[in-house]
Amino acid sequence: MSRRPPARKGAHASRPVGHVALNRALSKLGIMSRARATAAVREGRVRVDGRVATNPFRLVVPERTSIILDGAPEAARSWRTVLLHKPRGVVTTRSDPEKRPTVFDVIVHAGGDVRGLVAVGRLDLATTGLLLLTTDTQLANRLTDPATALTRVYVVTVRGRVTGDEAARLEAGVGRGSERMTAASVIVRKASARESHLTVELREGKNREVRRLFESIGHEVTRLKRVRFGGLELGDLAPGQWRELSRDDVARAFGGADSVMAREV
Repeated sequence: MSRRPPARKGAHASRPVGHVALNRALSKLGIMSRARATAAVREGRVRVDGRVATNPFRLVVPERTSIILDGAPEAARSWRTVLLHKPRGVVTTRSDPEKRPTVFDVIVHAGGDVRGLVAVGRLDLATTGLLLLTTDTQLANRLTDPATALTRVYVVTVRGRVTGDEAARLEAGVGRGSERMTAASVIVRKASARESHLTVELREGKNREVRRLFESIGHEVTRLKRVRFGGLELGDLAPGQWRELSRDDVARAFGGADSVMAREV
């Protein structure tokens, strides 16, 4: 009796770059949850490139595929990328079980269209500043990939006086192994016994990285604002305001269209 050969370890790595399951594509495009998308596909409500799809796990490239739900091209969105000044107290999710306002609510309340947009990374509830949203999921994946090592610049306020030696420690790196974090640059702009104001540049993009860096040297972050991401700057955009970016804007900000953007076909 022959045995089926074991699955090759890491076989998922053979998935073509930029392809995602159809149910996930519908979810990432903000049309419906993955569970609802799975049901909709199985019910024959979704057409892919003109044909009814019945497999919710078939691979598609959202930016290059015509996806039609219930006869309406809800998933066929034009390419858009938005730069938002995220306000404090707003979560970076499409919906929140605690009914807190989301970044999508902010754009809608300002008269914007959020259909198909996904957030490029996250800013936590208390963090303000520059947040990108895009309909290009390949672009979002590239910009959040740690290997891309994009510069992120933050204006930070912490409790207590941060010394030059402490700033140098953050630049040298703190922690061990996978928990090790390093700031590319820490500039103390103003320091007193009460609080310190700093500009911090990161290139690793780890979860809550700025807060964890300062916790490691005994300082609590009280205000945190991202002012630059790659070559994009927040400028004088007020909290809650947003602006559309062109493909050229994105290409200039992140080192060229071929390196960060999905090519048009």
